[in-house]
Amino acid sequence: MKQNSIRTRFACGFLRTLKRLPKTRATSPSTSPGEISKRCRIIKMAADASMASAVGPRRVWSRAVIRRIRLQQRQRLVRRTRRGERKKSGKGVGGGAGQTACLRKLVPGGENMELCRLLGETAHYIKCLNTQVQVMRNIVDLFST
Repeated sequence: MKQNSIRTRFACGFLRTLKRLPKTRATSPSTSPGEISKRCRIIKMAADASMASAVGPRRVWSRAVIRRIRLQQRQRLVRRTRRGERKKSGKGVGGGAGQTACLRKLVPGGENMELCRLLGETAHYIKCLNTQVQVMRNIVDLFST
């Protein structure tokens, strides 16, 4: 039953966030690819934030997702105030070989976790991503009929 409560909390939070988005039609001739891409990023961020909020702060990955979203929002505010400055890319591909290193990069907050904890967080993260996909498919099915 715990998974259903996460599913319900995610769906409610995600739908609330979607409801606040400005209404636009993707099929209108004035919609540029850049606008569509921006809207997709906003929807992905809303889905991630809703799932992390539904899970709560007990999981490392959910805290890391919320922290990343807050950081992105702060960076956007800074970019708006510094319009003339060049955008710096803070993402670098670090070294590190092996499956554990790859897993640490994939799971939010997994960079400094011990292996046993990383595997547990990974299993929970995958379960939540699966739930997220199922709920989003249900939403699409509901609104496409």
